Amino acid sequence: MPYLYQDSKPRPPALPAAARTTHSSGKVFEELKQECLCKGVLFEDPDFPACNSSLFFSEKPLVPFIWKRPRDIVKDPKFILRGATRTDICQGDLGDCWLLAAIASLTLNEKTLARVVPLDQNFGPDYAGIFHFQFWQHNEWLDVVIDDRLPTFKGRLVFLHSAEHNEFWSALLEKAYAKLNGCYEALKGGSTVEAMEDFTGGIGEMYEVKKAPDNFYEILEKALKRCSMVGCSIETSSAAESEAKTPFGLIKGHAYSVTGIDEVSYGGRRVQLIRIRNPWGQVEWSGPWSDNSPEWRSVSLSEQRRLSQAALDDGEFWMKFEDFQVHFDKVEICNLTPDALEDSSAHKWEVTIHQGSWVRGSTAGGCRNFLETFWTNPQIKLHLTEQDDGQDDCTFIAALMQKDRRKLKKVGAEMLTIGYSIYESPGRDGHLGKDFFRYHPSKARSKTYINLREVSNRFKLPPGDYILVPTTFEPHQEADFCLRIFSEKKAITEDLDENVAIDLPEPLNPSPSPQENEEEKQFRALFEQISGKDMEIAAEELEHVLNAVLKKTKNIKFKNLTLISCRNIISLMDTSGNGKLEFSEFKVFWEKMKKWINIFLQFDFDKSGSMSSYELRSALKAAGYQLNNYLLQLIVLRYSDEEFQIEFDDFLNCLIRLENASRVFQALSVKNKEFINLNIGE
Repeated sequence: MPYLYQDSKPRPPALPAAARTTHSSGKVFEELKQECLCKGVLFEDPDFPACNSSLFFSEKPLVPFIWKRPRDIVKDPKFILRGATRTDICQGDLGDCWLLAAIASLTLNEKTLARVVPLDQNFGPDYAGIFHFQFWQHNEWLDVVIDDRLPTFKGRLVFLHSAEHNEFWSALLEKAYAKLNGCYEALKGGSTVEAMEDFTGGIGEMYEVKKAPDNFYEILEKALKRCSMVGCSIETSSAAESEAKTPFGLIKGHAYSVTGIDEVSYGGRRVQLIRIRNPWGQVEWSGPWSDNSPEWRSVSLSEQRRLSQAALDDGEFWMKFEDFQVHFDKVEICNLTPDALEDSSAHKWEVTIHQGSWVRGSTAGGCRNFLETFWTNPQIKLHLTEQDDGQDDCTFIAALMQKDRRKLKKVGAEMLTIGYSIYESPGRDGHLGKDFFRYHPSKARSKTYINLREVSNRFKLPPGDYILVPTTFEPHQEADFCLRIFSEKKAITEDLDENVAIDLPEPLNPSPSPQENEEEKQFRALFEQISGKDMEIAAEELEHVLNAVLKKTKNIKFKNLTLISCRNIISLMDTSGNGKLEFSEFKVFWEKMKKWINIFLQFDFDKSGSMSSYELRSALKAAGYQLNNYLLQLIVLRYSDEEFQIEFDDFLNCLIRLENASRVFQALSVKNKEFINLNIGE
């Protein structure tokens, strides 16, 4: 699975007004719609065709689905009927309750809803069978165009639908989100906060209800007042408990929306209530303060109207907040801004965003448990320069997101277990090595490594410089990632990638003939034996010479050099251009070779005759080559094997290529300088 190098320089947050079109034609929604109107045809989306590949990737429909447009399902279809409300979301035969819970929360904020669901769409005179929706993805707003063909069975929608059978905005929204993620099946199972972030570009935070702060009611109240999106769920202890019904009518392993929080007078005291919605559109809490419970008889009709209390089997219900804390386990909050919900004041947040990759063999080092490779992960420097107002520390949120894993489900990808660690900077530039992490503990880290799309935590640290290391839990796991840093005061971030630099020693001149040492005398004898009187050897002869010498070297445990390697050596050392190596050229090369052998042995820790590709950065640096992540990833892909090992022959070829490239670079630099000097002279 290929992963491209991501430029990890900080970027400003994207604005929804700048949504990028995603249709393969490159045309925007209005262009596609006008084309259909001019031709008198209904739009058919070639990017998401009405066929099984848009439905499933690992199974076939149990029944024959028929794709129909809303006009073929009902006589008078409406996009939105009497406003988009949470009762428009009823789950179908797809395990995407997490998405539906987020959509229900979306309807509570008209401005946010209008951004995701452009409201100027309808089935009126300008209807062309085309609709569009906007989603946030990794610091970018995307405009997703779809046709309105929907999967049906016996004339009814199979998946998400509205309680009103002639209202279709929610079904079309689900289709657009399925297209964004590859197909409908890709939406099975997920975290509500994932969809909430895609609807808002906001920042998600999670609370374990049983460990929540004492002011948790106030936190939820403030979140809803700030139009944050809130979901909740009950944990399962085994797969068998998934969607199991509790004695009080609640569903385990199921995503609910929190749609309201309030207080009522009851029995002479104030009672805290919370309103929950089941996206199924049915199956409700049956305990105290449920729809038909006796508690409501003591509440005035005006108070019930204020709370929108109605005894309907619509999936929405009130419950006592204390009961909520007993029965629910997890709350997910997506804040449109990351203002602390424990705080009474709002803040303007600074945001920087880094895009990066974990690539097997070079930058996929795993967590701190794997010290030998941990240091090879991407490293991001965080400068905290300004304290919070009236505080000694600096507040920031670090949110690490793995990209496109849901979309890659169809090729076998799963959510990876991810997290990060934060270290105090040692005050030097450049990628930090293994020894730094061996002897320095982290100052902060994500609460846990978890297989969710995003891991985010809030921190308070003294002003200073810190190094954030985003990782997968296990090494060798590939993914692209997006790291967002939200800070109350301006924080400066930079990627600790190496600048490309070459620092080669001056070439050693071989000793003149009368002063030859014993090693050179042996080489000369072998050279004369193979080359003849002209004292020149071709690639095939060089292969014989080098392998004969290396076999006699006791501390070297590697395979024979290949003919290709010997041809590369000649291309590096041949100054006459005749395709052969003279003895004097060979002596110069042998000095290089000895140095490269020593470097290789230094990083062949287990003396197996091969070196871990994760050590290549350090080995090349020892040879005089400092590379950035991009070049390092390309070299590892070219020269390492499936076990992320590099044999000496490959290491040798890599160094020869780099030295040849450095010569070209230096030659071009000289020519450019001469050209500049000529221009200045003129």
